[in-house]
Amino acid sequence: MRRTARGIPAVHCIPAPRPAGRSLDLATPTKRSAPAAVPRSAPRTVSPTLPRLPETAQTLPGALPLAGGPWTGGGTVVKTTGRVFFTYQGRNASCSGDAVTSGNKSTVITAGHCVKLQGAWHTNWTFVPGYHDGQAPYGKWPAAKTLSTPQGTASEDINYDVGAAVVAPLDGKKLTDVVGGQGLSFNAGYSKAMYAFGFPAAAPYDGSKLIYCSGTTFKDPLFSKDHGLSCNMTGGSGGGPWFTSFDEKTGTGLQSSVNSFGYQFLPNTMFGPYFGDDAKNLYNEAQSS
Repeated sequence: MRRTARGIPAVHCIPAPRPAGRSLDLATPTKRSAPAAVPRSAPRTVSPTLPRLPETAQTLPGALPLAGGPWTGGGTVVKTTGRVFFTYQGRNASCSGDAVTSGNKSTVITAGHCVKLQGAWHTNWTFVPGYHDGQAPYGKWPAAKTLSTPQGTASEDINYDVGAAVVAPLDGKKLTDVVGGQGLSFNAGYSKAMYAFGFPAAAPYDGSKLIYCSGTTFKDPLFSKDHGLSCNMTGGSGGGPWFTSFDEKTGTGLQSSVNSFGYQFLPNTMFGPYFGDDAKNLYNEAQSS
């Protein structure tokens, strides 16, 4: 999600286009705006003098500085990362998610606002791993159960914007038996080399391709305890995975965050929640469901 100039965060899910084909946002008309959700602890205004942000231009080999672009490296990430479709306030919307290794072989990690927003749980939640150009090469996997952290469930706290889904078997098979699963890492610290992936669907993107950014993260010096990363992914990318220890050759890594929000006054920067004990407990609850 992202914050407006008044300090109000807006999430990185995006409603489906109206019949005319125009992409529709539900909050402020900025390139990454989407349904708004205000953390209880966040002030509603921003001081005219903002803290100085760290330099974020340092990127990893093969990365796209201050931007994002299509992932062409192949590997496991192309199969495990997928687009998420659901119904929000009676309308179709989309986010992103990632299949992870799990005891039930059926767990998807996403953002909290991609399962619950403004007090309501999304319905018709479906994960499409390996999505590209309108295709679902590994099928469409409906959620049997969706979950969020205790803070996400109670107050949609931006610091704990992590969600999970347990998807039902498809054609007698379980999710990670079909597409594989990524590992996870918790309490790994800040200032890490990370790769972020997702399916942004608001301009300049259209949701058709897997987009990535990479670089060294920094800790948000403003309103959250989240990681920050140079990236211009837009609405629809919410819930897409961030990896540490990512191997470009194999497309595998340890999931350590998800796309969550951005600040209107700070373009080309994405933020993702810190995967601490609450995220770990959520993962354990999901994989044992």
